[in-house]
Amino acid sequence: MSGMLDIGTRALKANQVAIQTAGNNIANVNTPGYSRQSVVIQSMAGQFSGSGYYGKGVEVLTVQRNHSEFLTRQAAQSGAISAGDTRRMEQLKQLEDIFQGGPSAIGASVSDMLNAFSDVASAPTDLTARTVALSLANEMTARFRMASSRLNDLKLGAQSQLKEALSAVNSLTGRIAAANEVIARAQGSGQSPIDLLDQRDQLINALNQFIQTSSVSADDGTVSIFVAGSQPLVLGKSARPLTLSNDEFQDPAKTKLIFKSGADSITIEEATLGGGQIAGLLRFQNSDLVDATNLLGRMALAIGTVANDQHRLGFDLKGQPGSDLFTLSGVPNALPSARNAGSATLQVAVQTLPSTGATALVASNYEINFSSTSSGSITRLSDGRVSEFSSTSPLTIDGLNITVSSGSLASGDRYLVTPYSVAAASIKTAFVSPTALAMSDAVQYAGTNSGNATALMALRDLALFDGAATTDGYASAMAEIGVKVQSATYTAAVSKSIADNIEKDRTSVSGVNLDEEAAKLLQYQQSYQASAKMLQISQSIFDTLLQTISR
Repeated sequence: MSGMLDIGTRALKANQVAIQTAGNNIANVNTPGYSRQSVVIQSMAGQFSGSGYYGKGVEVLTVQRNHSEFLTRQAAQSGAISAGDTRRMEQLKQLEDIFQGGPSAIGASVSDMLNAFSDVASAPTDLTARTVALSLANEMTARFRMASSRLNDLKLGAQSQLKEALSAVNSLTGRIAAANEVIARAQGSGQSPIDLLDQRDQLINALNQFIQTSSVSADDGTVSIFVAGSQPLVLGKSARPLTLSNDEFQDPAKTKLIFKSGADSITIEEATLGGGQIAGLLRFQNSDLVDATNLLGRMALAIGTVANDQHRLGFDLKGQPGSDLFTLSGVPNALPSARNAGSATLQVAVQTLPSTGATALVASNYEINFSSTSSGSITRLSDGRVSEFSSTSPLTIDGLNITVSSGSLASGDRYLVTPYSVAAASIKTAFVSPTALAMSDAVQYAGTNSGNATALMALRDLALFDGAATTDGYASAMAEIGVKVQSATYTAAVSKSIADNIEKDRTSVSGVNLDEEAAKLLQYQQSYQASAKMLQISQSIFDTLLQTISR
């Protein structure tokens, strides 16, 4: 009799746990990161008798988590790559808006200014024609400055987003470390804390949206998190904070990700980060924005330089020699590495002899490496081309002169040349009076032979930008930015598709299917009712037996 009661009681309890688990699955159907749970029920060991083994019912072994560690890691990593590609694509589309075509674009303003000199050439003493030409020159410089300002806004926006993402990363790693500690304590009971494991996996998945990680599980249930291949972000119960810093050249246009530990710091190279929003933002800021700034700055510097050179060859309405048409800030000095042993200052300028270097300018930054005090190499960072040099008087590359203006060099010194970083932001017309336009090509014919106006107009056909005419330079820049956007859009779409498919595979294992859970509830309900009926029958038999004995 007691055997029947035991079997019924165990069956009742087992089915009660099964119903509770199915209800918990249904309740958490929309909970992010929740893994479907299922009850593992096993048969009790039978009781031996001379007639064989009699069954003793069932027992609940455990409640298990339907989970694939491989798919979970794959989903987190593919999600990281998708997040990085998507964030970079979004930023590039904003950049594309700056390099728009049409009548309000920079390219149109360059053409308008140069074409306006044809009216001055036709009527060199006409102040109206001169005023229009000078106004269009003003408009062109204003558009350069506006575009530069918008690029700076994008840079500030990217930096702000980086700080927010980094704050989220440091918060998440702290929470993962805390979860590790709780899970390690719970593991001592011999059973896995499945809800805590889900929560930790969800934290890791959220972390991978910001920075791609890899993980290693330990025997005590903790998980260590690594970035950039082997740099520990979380080790067991402790987290390691990340921070942002300038690069070794203190280039304001770039940001590096570092681990800081006391006085020591370890720089994480952008190329090793893989995916995540931080990687996408760093690539946009450190590469895409720099390229766009160089394209815009080279246009401003080249156009301003050749226009100034030509304008100085003419004479104004008063017979005075022409001066600069545009005010251009000097090309910035090369930025020294913080690790340099020497103290030299390297001055950079557009080459002037034997001819202007403006037509040879390339939209790129450069890195100079000194193997000795007078020899070394210059790397053009846009394409990685390396040029050797054996003399520093001066260094010449792509229309630029680089000279040691003060201090001394040491072997191993390195410098970063950013020739176009401020050109577009600083270009302005050099005067306000239309009479100062030097449109004549000889003093004795000042105001009546218009040869210099014709020469300035002819600059529109000058092969100024990688063999392209001056008026085509902006179209080339637009095309380069457009190709970047198109490529990034395609890459983001592909990586998102991959991430979505892997997430579907993960949820097919771990996700909750409401139809399936509803069917299980009916099954468990019937089993529960049958178990209760078994107890009822057992009680009835027992009562009958007592009545029989008592007679």
